[in-house]
Amino acid sequence: MQAIVETLFDAVYLILVITIGVVMIRGSKGDRQFKLFGWMAVVLGAGDSFHLIPRAVALCTTGLENYTVPLGLGKWITSVTMTIFYVLLYYVWRKRYQIKGGNGLTAAVYALAGVRIVLCMLPQNQWLSAAAPLSWGIYRNIPFALLGLLVIVLFYRSAKARRDRAFRWMWLTIVLSFGFYIPVVLWADAVPMIGMLMTPKTCAYVWTVLIGYFAMKKECS
Repeated sequence: MQAIVETLFDAVYLILVITIGVVMIRGSKGDRQFKLFGWMAVVLGAGDSFHLIPRAVALCTTGLENYTVPLGLGKWITSVTMTIFYVLLYYVWRKRYQIKGGNGLTAAVYALAGVRIVLCMLPQNQWLSAAAPLSWGIYRNIPFALLGLLVIVLFYRSAKARRDRAFRWMWLTIVLSFGFYIPVVLWADAVPMIGMLMTPKTCAYVWTVLIGYFAMKKECS
């Protein structure tokens, strides 16, 4: 039952976010913020597919324990693409609120993203091992969490100051995604049931994408 339900959920998620991304790229009508948002959605879906597709195959065949390498490789790729996702989201913020300057802020975003990607590339992560160390899962997620926190603050302050109703909950979607993700990083190996938090985490990302899509429908119609 888990295999069927999880596979269907992931298939709907991947098809939905990638389709919305393509629709936004094609329907942005020259509005760079929405075209960028579309690419962000495609990166999200394409990156997650490297992990979710092998997981679906594993669940529907011989089990997760027999797919350690493809699952580890998929998590590795997804870790990098999720970092790119937040860099793109930062640029969506800049475009939407017409932010000029702020070179220090941009440098901070690139520094956090760069540190995160470098940490993800180090062999100590043991991505392809069945016993990847928890400590490195924590190390590589510290700059990632700081990057997410920065984007949360930026969207919260800007949407509130500009009374931007379309994006007023963007900050909350990111808070929820990290709120569900962090316990999985810390405790899922010890308590496998905690891994179920990845489902509401995924829903939070769908909400993020839908915010951009509905804003485009309203503002580019």
